[in-house]
Amino acid sequence: MTEYESEPVPGLPGRLPKGETIIWQGSPNWRVLARTAFHTRVVAAYFAALTVFAAGNAAWHGVSGAADLSGVAITLAAGVIGVALLHLLAWATARSTIYTLTDRRIVLRIGIALPKCINLPLGIIGNVDLRQRMAGTGDLAIKLNSEQRLGYVALWPHARPWHYSEPQPMMRAVPDISTVATLLARACMSIQTNGRVVPIETATRLGAVAEQAVAA
Repeated sequence: MTEYESEPVPGLPGRLPKGETIIWQGSPNWRVLARTAFHTRVVAAYFAALTVFAAGNAAWHGVSGAADLSGVAITLAAGVIGVALLHLLAWATARSTIYTLTDRRIVLRIGIALPKCINLPLGIIGNVDLRQRMAGTGDLAIKLNSEQRLGYVALWPHARPWHYSEPQPMMRAVPDISTVATLLARACMSIQTNGRVVPIETATRLGAVAEQAVAA
């Protein structure tokens, strides 16, 4: 059985109700996800510093044989394995994740071993913050007006960092972020007609993209 055989529509918990339409579906860019969610560059830099320190310490005390460099080799190997495992985890996370935008809701299909779907009706979205990343990707952090709270651990890594008391779902490393943000802005504005637009020159809030979309 493949990972999608139990889903009537990939990325959704069931078939769409009559009248609901999928606007966009996509998955995170796993390389960007590795850097931004799993911090592979930070971990690599940390182990690189440890390796340099171990090598300097060995040189200071004198190197008379291969045994004197065992600490350097172990540190380097631990760093390589650790970074490789983080990349593997990022790849598996991206492969098992599907973000879906319809004209009524956002659905986060997340989870590697135990996939689950999180429904976010557009009507309970308070605001969406856009953060642009490398290679045309970006993150969309979603603040909800609903009193119902989502668990940070249950969302991670699809949660806005450091927002533990009021966790915010986050669509991470989304490819072609400008297009997706525009589509999301239009969908939200169609549901919440009293929505506010923030100029793109002064903020990265999603409403700025909506302003460009309306102007177009």
